[in-house]
Amino acid sequence: MKIVVCIKQVPAADDAAIDPVTKRIIREGLKSILNPFDLYAVEEAVSLREHYGGEVIALSMGPEKAAVSLREAMAIGADRAVLLSDRAFGGSDTWATSYALFRAIDTICGVDLIICGKQAVDGDTAQVGPGIAAHLGWQQATYVTDILGYEDGSITLARMNENGSDICKLRLPAVLTVVKGINMPRVPTLKGVLAANAKDIPVWKPCDIGADLNKIGLDPSPTRVVKTEPPPPRDGIAERIEGSAPCCAEQLVSSLRRRGALSQPVSEGEADNGYN
Repeated sequence: MKIVVCIKQVPAADDAAIDPVTKRIIREGLKSILNPFDLYAVEEAVSLREHYGGEVIALSMGPEKAAVSLREAMAIGADRAVLLSDRAFGGSDTWATSYALFRAIDTICGVDLIICGKQAVDGDTAQVGPGIAAHLGWQQATYVTDILGYEDGSITLARMNENGSDICKLRLPAVLTVVKGINMPRVPTLKGVLAANAKDIPVWKPCDIGADLNKIGLDPSPTRVVKTEPPPPRDGIAERIEGSAPCCAEQLVSSLRRRGALSQPVSEGEADNGYN
């Protein structure tokens, strides 16, 4: 099975500044890390390869320093990595990013499965994985919580939905996005780190993947950010509630109502529900 894991390098700081003109994160000078959700995607891909054989390829789009995150993926167990890096890719929104990754995956050729983290923590859109599936015309499953088996070219999995979970069977090739509860990512060994640092990471330009320049970068991206602002700070007020369970529940509801967290009245029976 040939598996591509799409990863992203994201700012480590939670107070990154926003450029007032472009409305994009100012990444210069910020420490960068591998997107936390992507760690679970890498671990799942490596585990599948260990069980069923094949190859794991880490793929990312970003500046040259994104190679650090690709080497981290290889230290965990990915066999090789590819970096898309060129000024032409700069400013791509989720649609343009998923198009570029699709072109790279098509260039890699023979891919059976694509695994992504459910979202990147800097954008929180959860759109790139589904976007890749749309460009490829492949089946997809999002918010995957467990991969239950692989047999006869199909993969069986569990995924979250609004009311619980589904059990799905997808014919490969397919695209998955995974949540953090799917596994526990392994810690890279010294041997793995040294091996990853010794490997070459090819850097592909738009011409290397046959990308249409009218579909990548800032100008062709259909998304336009018109305003960004940080969420309001929490009030920092802590209140200790003591007493029996029913009394604590009643006090909690009253406190939330005073703070405006509950807009609808809660009946006495509802306040006591689950504590009797």
